[in-house]
Order: sequence, then structure tokens, then C-alpha cells
Amino acid sequence: MVMMELGAQAWITLGVVIAVLVLLASNRVGPDMVLAAGMTVLLVSGVLKPAEALGGFANSGVMTVAVLFVVVAGLRETGAIQWIAALVLGKPRGLFLAQLRLIVASSSLSAFVNNTPVVAMLTSATQAWSKEAGLAPSKLLLPMNYATILGGLCTLIGTSTNLVVDGLLRRQGMELDMFTPVWVGVPVVVVGAVYMLTLGRWLLPERKSAVEQVQDARQYTVEMVVDENGPLVGRSIEEAGLRRLQQLYLVELVREGRVLGAIPPQYALRGGDQLVFVGVIDSLVDLRRIKGLSPATNQVFKLGIRDSQRCLIEAVISRVSPVTGRTIREARFRNRYNAAVIAVSRNGQRIPQKLGDIVLRAGDTLLLEGGREFARQHRYSRDFLLVSELDDSTPPQHARAPYALAILAGLVVSTTLFDVETLNAALIAAAAMVLLRCCNQGQARRAVDYQLIVIIACSFALGTAMEKTGLATYVAGTMMGYAGGNPLWTLVVVYVTTVIFTELLTNNAAAVLMFPIGMAAAAQLGVNPMPFVMCVMVGASAGFMTPIGYQTNLMVYGPGGYRFMDYVIVGGPLSLLVGITTLTVVPLVWPFH
Repeated sequence: MVMMELGAQAWITLGVVIAVLVLLASNRVGPDMVLAAGMTVLLVSGVLKPAEALGGFANSGVMTVAVLFVVVAGLRETGAIQWIAALVLGKPRGLFLAQLRLIVASSSLSAFVNNTPVVAMLTSATQAWSKEAGLAPSKLLLPMNYATILGGLCTLIGTSTNLVVDGLLRRQGMELDMFTPVWVGVPVVVVGAVYMLTLGRWLLPERKSAVEQVQDARQYTVEMVVDENGPLVGRSIEEAGLRRLQQLYLVELVREGRVLGAIPPQYALRGGDQLVFVGVIDSLVDLRRIKGLSPATNQVFKLGIRDSQRCLIEAVISRVSPVTGRTIREARFRNRYNAAVIAVSRNGQRIPQKLGDIVLRAGDTLLLEGGREFARQHRYSRDFLLVSELDDSTPPQHARAPYALAILAGLVVSTTLFDVETLNAALIAAAAMVLLRCCNQGQARRAVDYQLIVIIACSFALGTAMEKTGLATYVAGTMMGYAGGNPLWTLVVVYVTTVIFTELLTNNAAAVLMFPIGMAAAAQLGVNPMPFVMCVMVGASAGFMTPIGYQTNLMVYGPGGYRFMDYVIVGGPLSLLVGITTLTVVPLVWPFH
């Protein structure tokens, strides 16, 4: 039996890979911790030497991903992305033209800027855009998101997955140019655009966003005043029983015009304190039973009113957020972020249960009330996929945006026309962003997604182990057996498997795991490896059918009011069409022989 030919180290590697796949799919442990643990097991067990296990951290592709975060920070902080979006989008006139302009703008932008910030910027613009045009945001956000994913396939720097595959390829003595992926990227963008503007347009649901579901935040708000000289004066929040209400949640206290958001339970009450509760409005009777509290007659501090201290914020929880998998109370959300949760939306619907008992999940959209500094502090935090201030979403325009755009143009031109190494060009561009004050040093440091870098670098260890132990060769041989030794059918199997991994895991992990298998299959068949390389690259980004298939899918999940099946219904045909296009174009551009 072929399986018996695997050595002990191959069996250890197989066990580690399976364990990593299961843990990543379960989403119970952060992907960085899972992959770091897998790398550690391979190192301690002797499967890999230290240089092999840690080789991903020295890979040029991984380092380029890290440096490009600084370049994107410059584009983001100067408002260059918003400026381009506002220029291209203009005033919407009808659903078809709105979708067309969004698809063209988002796919073009994401070819040169990482798709995550593009989706973040365009989501806010699209929400305002759809409101102005009277269109459902669910008809626009998913097409924009899919176009952004596909547009990222057109250049080497369009998405981190492309750079990761290039980094793996360089270890084989080959490399990709800036526009090498364009030969397959442009066809899939065109096919995707035609689909979204025809059949996909009819499959898109018409739903309200998470914010529209909470049509008036004040209808979930109860405002009470502590009576002067009443029995609650001098007592703490806890002693007054304001922490044990069944259907109401104390979110803030207003004292002498000052708003206090995160109120500790031991905080002492004073006469005249204004208390704001959110939850089930019918539970007002619970507050009326508390002696010393009276309904507020002065309504000037309602949540819907703009002032200098408070605003409404929409935030989408990420898979790696520390609050994921915990109730709002357990996560101590107010203390952690100094913001109060007004409502939670999931699967296109507002969750009606008591706020403190809601277990938060990745993709949940929170309607928050907090200070105006919240959006600034957490807009690019890894805890949230999207943070948008609802009453001030106008895209900023800054004087240094032309500098940032010129730096980006220089990066593209230098790597394309002057054959400058992508990493070198990215380092120069990042330095220019800081020197020309497109972003400051603090913003540059915070821009780097260190967790993603750890995920990618540790994934390399699994790929190296699969190559070294012969596991990749064995898996490739098994795939060839199913494909009857035919190169095209083997390519189909490799592509489909990569897409499945992408939908269940992370796109970069799927690329790193499937790359050695694709290379081994090409070697056994004695054919050109480039078709397999390109199919792994495209397949690792073709996560359209689940909200977790690609990070940006989650970013539009709540704002669009989408449900899980929307991704299956709309993304399924798109995935099929992209697969057919890829498997048709790739062998023509990069022949097997």
C-alpha cells in the first residue's frame, strides 16, 4: 500500500496538517496561534530544522506584504483612496449604472492597493451612496466586494496571496513580474462583472443594513434621572441594582454635561445624574420599580442627537477579535473599548435578546454609542473588520493625497519598466510615505498586520514540511490517480481543492498548503509548473461562497444585511464561472509543454 511508504516524519506532518485544518475550520482558536503551534510541533519533533521552520519570516514575499501595509497606510491617511472613489463613483443613476461604476472602480483600485482597505473605504461610501440613490445596500456591497477580490488578481501586489505565491516560487528559482497575473486576472474580472450585472443582479437579495434595521436608535433607549436627595444618592451602580436588570443595559451616565461611557459598578450616583439604558423598551417597568429614579423630561441627550462628545458607530467584529465567542458582559465591552453596544445584527436580522447575554460572533455588526475618538482609535484595529461613524462618513480629502498617489505610481512603474525587485520598490515607497508625511511613524507601525504576517510565515513551515517529507508528492500522486494522469484534469483537481481550502480556512494558508502539492504534481507529470502555480494563486483568492471564505466577505456581511445562504446563492455561480475561466485561460497562456 502506498500509504505505508510514508516515513514517520511524513506521518507527523500529516497529523499536524490535519489538526491545523480542523482547528482553522472550527474558528475557536486564532489562526496565528494555530499555525504557530503547528510550526512548533514540526520544529520540536525534528521534522524541520530551525532555519526551515522560521524560513517564512525571511521570505521576500512575506516581507513585501508587511512593507506594503505602510504604503497602504499612506494612501489611507491622505484620503487618496476616498478621493479616487468619490471621483469615479459620482452621482448614482439607477441600479445598473451604480453597480457598473462600483465594479469598475473597486476592481481597478484593488489591482494596486490591498483589497481589505479598499473594501473598508468603499463600504462607507457605498452606504451613503445607496441612501442618496434610494437603493438597497445589499444590491451594491456584495458586487463591490467580489469585484475587489477579482481585481486583486490582476497584479502581483493586488493581494497578499499573490505575493505569498511569488515568495514560494522564488524558492524554486522562478519569479513573477508585476503584471504576470494580469493574463488571467483581467478575464476573470470581465467574466465576474458580466455575471454580477446580469444573472447575479437578480440573485442579489434586497435587504436592510444592520443600521437600517435599527431604524431609530432612540426606540431602544430609556432615559432616567437620579432624584435629588433620593435614596440612590451616594449609592454605587451595583448597590442600586442597575447591573442586574433583565432586559435593560446601562450604557452611559451624563453628569453636568459630561458623558461617561464605561461606568464601573462601584461608581457612586449623584442627584441629577442622567442614566441612559438600552434594551427591550417594554422593560421600563423594571426601572419604575427602583425608588429614586424618574423618567427624564429633558430629552436633549438622546443618542440620535449629534454633539461634541457622542456619536453612533457601526462596527463589524473580526474572526480574531478578543470579544469573539464571548458575551458582551464577559468581554467587558464597555470597559475594553469605552463604547456601549446599542444593538447587534446577525444574518441580516437584529438580535432581540438582552444585550449583555448575546454571544458575539465573527461578522456580527454592532451599533455602538461612544466618543468620537472611538472611530479614530479603532478604525484600523484588527479587532474590527469595519468601523464607520454613521453621522460623519464623508470621505476626507487631504492635500498630500497627490504625493501618495505619485508614490504608488512610482512603485508600479519601477517594478514594471525598470525591473526593480518588488521588495526593494516597496521599501522605498514605504520610506517615501513617511518622509513626505503621508503617514507618520506611529501610523506606519500600527498599519502592519503582524498577526497576518505570523499566519503567513508559519504557514510556510507546513509547506516546507510537506515537501521535505514527501507528503506533498504522495498527495499529488493521489490526485493524479483520480485524474487518470491527465495534466488538465490534475489541474482541475488542484484548483478545486485550493478553492475548498480557501472557503474553509484562510486564503494564504490555502495557497501555502497547495503550492507544494501543485509543484509536485507538475514534476511527476513532467510538465510546466506555471499552470499549477497560477491555478493555486487564483483558487486561493476565489472564496466567494461563504462569509469566512475571504476576509472582505465578512466586512460587508452586516452592512449589507446579508445571510449565509446569500453567499452560496450569489457566490456559487460566480465561483463556477471563475473556475471555468481560469482553467480555460491558464493552459492557453502557460502551456503544459
